[in-house]
Amino acid sequence: MTTLLALEAGFFGTVGRGVGAILLYAVIGLLLMLLGFWAIDLTTPGKLNRMVRDGLPNAVVVTSAGMVSMALIVVTAIYSVSGALAEGLLASLIFGLVGIVAQVLAVRLLEWVTGIDIGHVLAAPDLKPQAWVVAAAHVALGLVVAVAIL
Repeated sequence: MTTLLALEAGFFGTVGRGVGAILLYAVIGLLLMLLGFWAIDLTTPGKLNRMVRDGLPNAVVVTSAGMVSMALIVVTAIYSVSGALAEGLLASLIFGLVGIVAQVLAVRLLEWVTGIDIGHVLAAPDLKPQAWVVAAAHVALGLVVAVAIL
């Protein structure tokens, strides 16, 4: 009697390790994105989480860009350490933390150099062009950090 589906020995062990790695990387990524959000919130005037919850468009645009930027850093850190789970998790954590610090400092410097009053921009009820500059700075810096990891 032949079977239509024959699984190789060790298949479920491989799948189990893969699922475990996905969950661990997801936890690291989520923690880094939450920490990144907290760092942005801490360094900007006003309560960013309240502004996002209230649907203020500039706060949503800037926060979204910060989350995408952090995800780029974490994904690149994961990709750069192909196969080694412990090293990949540690690299993701280290690169993510460095990325958060670099991102916050660089964006605050950009705001200072350009004279953008980020508190005013984030609290505005209508979409401001300055929010796109700050959002672009978040994504651009995320790309720079991500490529530096490689």
